[in-house]
Amino acid sequence: MRMSPVARKLLAYGAAAAVLVAVFALYTRPQMLVSLADQVWACFGP
Repeated sequence: MRMSPVARKLLAYGAAAAVLVAVFALYTRPQMLVSLADQVWACFGP
């Protein structure tokens, strides 16, 4: 069964909105941001 272009576009927008909500929810947890910064620093730091 093929999806119509409109349904496919709505599904794509819904998935993108869900990802954005998840990312913004992670920003409310400061410890997660510190952990992420530490991981990035470990990869590219001295």
